[in-house]
Amino acid sequence: MTQAPADAATPVVSAFYDRFPYPGDPLQDGPPPGYNWRWCVDAAFAACTGALPPRPEGRPLRILDAGCGTGVSTDYLAHLNPGAEILAVDISPGTLEVARERLRRSGGFEQASVRIENRSLLELQGEGPFDYINSVGVLHHLREPEAGLRALAELLRPGGLLHLFLYADGGRWEIHRTQRALTALGVGTGEQGLQLGRRLFTDLPEHNRLRRHHEQRWAIDCAADANFADMYLHPQETSYNLERLMAFVASADLQFAGFSNPQVWDPARLLQGDLLDRARALPPLQQWRLVEDLDPDISHFEFFLSQGPVQRHDWADDGALLAASGRRNPCLWGWPGSALLDSDMAPLDLSADGLALMEALELAGADTPLADLPLGWQASRLAATARELLGQRVLLLQPRPAPAA
Repeated sequence: MTQAPADAATPVVSAFYDRFPYPGDPLQDGPPPGYNWRWCVDAAFAACTGALPPRPEGRPLRILDAGCGTGVSTDYLAHLNPGAEILAVDISPGTLEVARERLRRSGGFEQASVRIENRSLLELQGEGPFDYINSVGVLHHLREPEAGLRALAELLRPGGLLHLFLYADGGRWEIHRTQRALTALGVGTGEQGLQLGRRLFTDLPEHNRLRRHHEQRWAIDCAADANFADMYLHPQETSYNLERLMAFVASADLQFAGFSNPQVWDPARLLQGDLLDRARALPPLQQWRLVEDLDPDISHFEFFLSQGPVQRHDWADDGALLAASGRRNPCLWGWPGSALLDSDMAPLDLSADGLALMEALELAGADTPLADLPLGWQASRLAATARELLGQRVLLLQPRPAPAA
């Protein structure tokens, strides 16, 4: 007897991605370009908690890439978390062949222990627990996304993080209308659909809102056929607003641990003066709802979830700060030096003291407390410089272990 698919949409979605392996990023020899801090476990934990994750005792870090597609995320996970054990799964055999070739050419298989397997994220019982789970652009293509989220929650180690990316209603207004139009025209989800979909945007009048939105915002992203097909021809898609997103998170008894693009949800991006002061006085969820209402171009949610509330470190206490050990954020461009690109590829200039502290840290042992760095500074200067580097996300701190009972 043939076993029914774990999700009703699996057969059609698998066949779609076999036709259009996604994402369509080109293969290249050598490590992937730049970095994405959301796929660096140390940087992700520091963003959510203010500190490095607890170090696994006697075992490597375990990571799940649930819905890895052509392996772009898997490649970054391998290079940004050397020595980790990574399981990358996808329902499309065609995309996985691209993923394997990507990691062969990049050297990803030498950086980490990577398994790439043709499996559904709904059928991974016995594979957990994982310290970190990445599932970007996947759950919204399930017929039952809630079942997918529950399955991932069961695989997440207590204290671990889950990174998700889901479509947002507001910024996909034009995309949804284009999808419905192409469906009504019966173009299909194959090569003919691709050709006719591209033709639609040349046939529509130049002033047409759907055409203008595509040309101004999405044309470059959709240059690759696989990316165009994923956006406009996908046979199964769900999107969310903030209210439904939070209900979705609660359905798996998970905790919201923060956006992985927090600058998008900062009202200072949109408001100033008295209006900004009023926005700042609102609770966080109401601030986010305000931003959602004011910016209809937000096309997706990207965020972290945890099993139970995360412990947050604010490093306000000088004693705890200077007793901590530290390391450099690996998601920086231009080190060693004072002129860097930060985690978000923005220009960053280190102060003379900041550079001196980081250079001393590089020369010290991995577990050296900040207070023991051979800088000869007063504690107040050392603490102030460390906080400056924390604010710049250059320094990542490991709290001093609590004494054994």
